[in-house]
Order: sequence, then structure tokens, then C-alpha cells
Amino acid sequence: MLEAHLKKSFNLPQFRRGQKEIIAAVLAKKDALAVLPTGGGKSLCYQFPATYHQKLVIVVSPLVALMKDQVMSLGAKSVKAGCLYAGQSDAEKRLIFSQINEGGSYILYLSPERVQKPGFQEWVKNRDIALFAVDEAHCVSQWGHDFREEYAELKILKKLRPDVPILALTASATPTVLDDIAKNLQLVKPERMVHGFYRSNLFYQVSHCADDKDKSAMLLQSLKQHTQGRVIIYCGTRKVTEDLAAFLAEHVKQVGFYHAGLSQEQRTKVQTDYASGKLRILVATNAFGMGIDQPDVRLVVHFQMPANIDSLYQEMGRAGRDEKPSTCLLLYSKKDKGLQSFFIQSSPAVKEIKDLRWRNLNALVAYCEVAECRHAEILTYYKDSQRLKACGHCDACDPKSSRLIEKPAAAVIVKKASAKKITESQLSDIEEKRFQVLRTWRKAKAQELDIPAFVIFGDKTLLDIAKKNPQSMDELKNIYGIGEAKLEKFGWDLLAEMSQK
Repeated sequence: MLEAHLKKSFNLPQFRRGQKEIIAAVLAKKDALAVLPTGGGKSLCYQFPATYHQKLVIVVSPLVALMKDQVMSLGAKSVKAGCLYAGQSDAEKRLIFSQINEGGSYILYLSPERVQKPGFQEWVKNRDIALFAVDEAHCVSQWGHDFREEYAELKILKKLRPDVPILALTASATPTVLDDIAKNLQLVKPERMVHGFYRSNLFYQVSHCADDKDKSAMLLQSLKQHTQGRVIIYCGTRKVTEDLAAFLAEHVKQVGFYHAGLSQEQRTKVQTDYASGKLRILVATNAFGMGIDQPDVRLVVHFQMPANIDSLYQEMGRAGRDEKPSTCLLLYSKKDKGLQSFFIQSSPAVKEIKDLRWRNLNALVAYCEVAECRHAEILTYYKDSQRLKACGHCDACDPKSSRLIEKPAAAVIVKKASAKKITESQLSDIEEKRFQVLRTWRKAKAQELDIPAFVIFGDKTLLDIAKKNPQSMDELKNIYGIGEAKLEKFGWDLLAEMSQK
């Protein structure tokens, strides 16, 4: 029955992974927390109930451009929709409300700020509404990577209309963030559905580089291997963004840059040029992202490490939305952690938030340094309904892949080595044996606790243990990466492993 309506109203042959379960929950008037990755089809989850119930659905969205795109797309499918935003004429607003008053299916997009307006709050009390949808719902949580004060006030929706289900949607959120979203939106026993983090067309690679010179060489090599389709290169600061774009312009064509320091007119032009194909390669800060939907991005490179795994995953997710093979490359050097550390230290956030950001940063560093399947680690990190032991298409699973970005012949790259190579170059035979025992223990413990291996310890910690061979809790305190919390949680396990060798 749902499939028939999907074909009739949206001309789609079948649901994508997770969509049917999410839609079924809200049709049954249940609150729901749904995580679908970038390109996973989140919008259908709130568009479908409007056409199915022939009622109004209200969608809270943070970007006017995104709202307009959605309205235009729905219009092409003969689905009635409109959006309210600052700067609209009174005539445009009257037309929208007139269409809603006609009854039947309608999808209304608006900003979180508009929800707070007294006029809207009075109006919404007497409407026949099928669903409230909160898009980019991670913005609700102070523990998320993009917290916004105006989103935190959306709890008013449940107070205004406790009879209307709320669907909170996001592309990436940890279990902690999902708990916070449910609490802040005052959701009632929400269904929690996490689907689709596995992107089988993406090749994940982390390359360790000594400095920016080595990174630049590796970047040029990645562009040499990807001459077709669009490219996004993410940087941590505006200066690096502009400098890198200037450097690339000396070697390749159709390069532009984007950051929040540009005027609105400049940013719009860059986005338009990138969308039209006038620009093929875009160097950008994280200001370029939300609402960007170019299907043929063949390569996403992080020239500098972002703040956390949420940001990394969301930005990598802009590659290969057309489901064709695409590459996600993170160029990692030790000084990248210094830049993110500076951002945390300079932040006015309270201690609890800063502590979380430190933990998230350390987790990302460990992700870069742990030689385990990268897709499997991501799926476990997000508690996806699907799990893998090995994907076969990342640098850890297939270090000889034809999709791997090759080491430039002229560059001295501190290449991501396999665990075997690390031990051969740095450890004695007995130390190497300890290291392999520790890696086996870490993998088993990660499976037991259902957490990624990098959340337990990075390779650097295991190497330090293998070399120092600690035999007491006090000696473990001197190991790199073992604080009080990790000592309490894993200390006795580590000592038990060490006593056997």
C-alpha cells in the first residue's frame, strides 16, 4: 500500500534503506528520531505523510536556499508546497496561506525563528496537521557539532500541539546527541532509527603527511587521478582556503574558493558557478556544506582535519551522491590537532562542552591512526542497524586498491602504514608480539562493547604499551593516551593481556 502511494505521488519504484520504517512510525502518530546520511532521502520521510494523509506538514529548516529548492522540486511533482522567510512580499505570504486554507496536502517550510512568533503560534493551534518535521535536528543539541540557540527553542512545538507527531531528522548524530535531541524537543517515547551510514560506492583513505608541502603533493596527485566530476577540498581556516586555491590555480583549471568571510553576493556567485560546472574544484571551509547537493562529486579531500567524526562523515558524504565510485581522502598531520585544539581553547563554551570537544577530537585522531576497516568503524560509531567486519574498499582493507591515491614519486609522504609495517620498523620481536596481542584484544573488546576500536585506544597507545610492557596500574598511568577513565575501564584487562606474554 505504501509502495503504491510512493509510485503514484513521487514516481519512485521503491523506498531507500530506512525510509519505510521511518514513514510508518510517523503515519502511526509516533514521535521519531531518524538518522539518514547525506543523500539518503530524508526529505521523502516528511513529504510522504503530507500526500498520504492529505494534510498539512510543517518542516523546520535552517536554510532559505534549501527551502526554495525543495519547494521547486515538489512543484515539479505537482505536490503543493511553499516556504516562509524574511523579505517575502505580503502577496507571496497571502498566496501560501490561501493554498493551505483550501485543505488537502501541503508542505510548509519555515525557519526555527518563525516558530517563535506569537502570530504563528496562534495560527498553528487550529490547523489540521499531520506532522512537524525538524530537519538538521543535530542543531537542537548542545552536544552536537552545529548547535544553534534558535533550534533549542523548538520544544514549543510539543507544547502547542501535543497531538501532532514530531519527526527529528539529521544526517549524523551519535547516541548521546540523539538522547539530547529527544530531551530538548520533548519527544514522547520516540522511535529511534539509524540507517544508511554505509556508502558502498565510497573509498575511504587517510594519508599521514609530514607537513603542508607533502599534503600539497598528495592533493595534486589526487586531482591527477580524478580528472572528471566535481571536487571539494575542505580546509580549517579562511587563509589556508584562499592560499590553497591560489596554489592549485597554478596547476589545474576551474578552481574557486568559499568561506564565511566572503560577501553574500560572492558566496552566491561561487555556489552558482560550482553548480553550473564553471568551477570544477572548490576549496572551502565548513561554511560550504548544508544544503549542497551535487550528484557528481567524485573526490572530497580534507586538507586539514575537522573537529570531530560527525563533521568528517557529513563532509565526506557529499561525495558520490549519484552512487558512482568516489573517493574521500583525509590528509592528516600532527599539527592538525594543534589547530583544532586552538579552536577549542579559544571557545567561550562551558567546561562540559569543551571536555566533550576534546574527547571528540581525540576520537578523530585515533580514527586516523587505527588500522581497522574505516567503514566498519563508522557504522559502529553511529550504531547503524547494519554492521560490517570488512568493507573491502578502504585503505585499511585494500591497501593495494587501484582507487587508492598513490604516493607522489617526488614527495616524502609519511604514509599510512599497516600495523605489520609499523611493528617491523619500530619494535623488537617481543614488542611486535605484544603489539599484535593488544590489537587482537582491542578488536575483541570493541565487538564486545559495540564501540569502534579507535574509541578504546589508538595505535600509538598500543605501541607505547608494547614497548614499555607495564605490569601495574601505576605503570599504566605513564602510557600515552591512558587517563583515569580509560585506566578504570580497561586497565585490568590490559594487565591480564600483558601477564600472558
